[in-house]
Amino acid sequence: MKTIKVLIIEDEMAAAKRLNKLIIELMPDAEIVNTIPSISSAVQCFKTEPIPDLVFADIHLADGSSFEIFRQVKVDCPVIFITAYDQYALEAFKQNSIHYLLKPIKKEELNEAIERFRKRQALKEAGPIDFEKMLSIMKPASNFKDRFIIRFGEHIKTIQVQDIAYFYTENKASYAVMKDGKRYPVDNNLDELEHLIDPKNFFRINRQFIISYNAITEMITYSKSRVLVKLAPATKLETIVSTERSSSFKSWLAGE
Repeated sequence: MKTIKVLIIEDEMAAAKRLNKLIIELMPDAEIVNTIPSISSAVQCFKTEPIPDLVFADIHLADGSSFEIFRQVKVDCPVIFITAYDQYALEAFKQNSIHYLLKPIKKEELNEAIERFRKRQALKEAGPIDFEKMLSIMKPASNFKDRFIIRFGEHIKTIQVQDIAYFYTENKASYAVMKDGKRYPVDNNLDELEHLIDPKNFFRINRQFIISYNAITEMITYSKSRVLVKLAPATKLETIVSTERSSSFKSWLAGE
């Protein structure tokens, strides 16, 4: 049996480990050749290492969109994208006959994607992806939300994004904390929120927090190149920029 060389591009360690485990379970002939957390390391890998048979790529990495990888290097093998729900992105995938997986990944949906890969492989249908065409279909980058509808009890109100200091998640629920300290539950999880708000003004520092630039009051060097960020309004939860996001965070601060 020929070994299928699989490359995973994912910056969340827990998600990468789970995907690795599921792939091995569903593809006995698979070998995970590498797990890569960033655009720069993926580009370097494609330039120096043999092209794998299959790539699983999270769209939104800490240092940008994984589409940038495929702009910089030509990759002829099939790519299965992983994304939080985004109707524009999914429409782009459908029009390009590319398979995708929604987070959190379900075992049966992963198996379906693998079977589709095997059929394409048998028919030799794999080829380079037209990423420019895909991006032309997707939602314009400037079209971000400027307010959210909030429901609490029998009441409904709207909040302006410009008045939000940060978003965070706790006990599987997501909240928006306003500059005046008020807290409201939001329907979207952080993966979804990342795509709905302007990345020039907001940055996801770790798995639990998306913060506004204007909410930062102090930054302190922490261990392993991490940064401790103090926010206003203050929070008792840990607001440390994760190691894999530290470089991108500093670029974001500089407006790059």
